[in-house]
Amino acid sequence: MLALAGCGLDSSKDEKHEPILFGATYMTRNNVYFDVLHAAIEEVVESNGDILISRDPNQQQDKQNDQIKEMIEEGIKVLFLNPVDWEEVKPALEACKEAGVVVINVDTIVKDTEYIVTCVETDNYMAGRLCAEDMMARMDSADIVIIDNQIQKSIANRVQGFLDTIEGNDNYRVVYTAVGKGEFEVSAEALTEFLKSQIHFDVFFGGNDPSALGALAALQQNRMENAGIEIYGVDGSPDFKSMLALGHTTATSAQSPKTLGTVAAKAAYRYLNGEEIEPYISIKPYIINKENIGNFEVNGWQ
Repeated sequence: MLALAGCGLDSSKDEKHEPILFGATYMTRNNVYFDVLHAAIEEVVESNGDILISRDPNQQQDKQNDQIKEMIEEGIKVLFLNPVDWEEVKPALEACKEAGVVVINVDTIVKDTEYIVTCVETDNYMAGRLCAEDMMARMDSADIVIIDNQIQKSIANRVQGFLDTIEGNDNYRVVYTAVGKGEFEVSAEALTEFLKSQIHFDVFFGGNDPSALGALAALQQNRMENAGIEIYGVDGSPDFKSMLALGHTTATSAQSPKTLGTVAAKAAYRYLNGEEIEPYISIKPYIINKENIGNFEVNGWQ
C-alpha cells in the first residue's frame, strides 16, 4: 500500500506516474444501468492516467469468480465489484485478499464485508419503502405481485423495505412472488406464467426497472395494459421514465449510477492515498412518479 500512496487524484502532474491497473466486474452488462456505472468509474480512472479493464459474467457467479482470478493474474491492484450472488462471491474475495487487491464493492453489498474496503450503494431498503408509500397513498387496498431476486442483496433489500412498509395492514396483500434475476426477459416470463392462474392483482413491484418493464411487456402481450395495474420499479432508468411519461407505469425509486460510479472511484483513490474510508457509503433514492415526471429528464440518467 505504501508503494501506491503517491498515486492520487492529481497524479497527472507526476511525469513518472506508473499507470495502476484497475478491474471491474458487474453481474451483467445486459442492463444499460451498468454501462453508465462503468463509464463513471472509467472517467475517474482514466483522468488519473490509469487503466480500467472489465469483465461480464452474464449472471453466473462461478464465471465471475474465475474472471476475477484472471484479472488478478493480469495485475489489477483495485477491483470494483458488483457481485452476481452476494454469498457465493466469497472465493473471489478470498483470492483478492491473498493477492493484496483492494476491493471496492459497488451497487449491491457482499455478505462477507471483511474482505472489502467499502461498499457504495443506494439505500435500497428506502427505495422499497418509497414505492410502498406511493402505492398506499394511491390505493386503500391492493393485491400485489412482486418479482424478487434474493441472491442480489440490493433487490432483496428493496423488497424487504416494501414488505415492511405494508406489514400489519391487511388491506395490502402479496398474492404472488417470483424470481426475475433483475432482467427484463426473465421477469416477463415469470409474470406471463402467473397470468395463467387468473389470480387477481392490481399492483406489480419489480426489484428494478427492467423487472417492472418486463412485467409491462407481459401485460401488453396479454392485452392487459389497460387493466388498471399499477407498476413500480427501482432505478429511474430512461426506459422506465419514458413509459412513465406515457402513463404506462406508476413510479420508480430513482438512483444514480453516475453518482455511484464516481463516488466509488474517488473512494478508491482516497484509500490508495492513505485516507481512512467509510466502510459503507449510502446514497439516498427518491421517487419519480406520474405526478412529478415532468420535473425530470426522461431520456437520460439522473
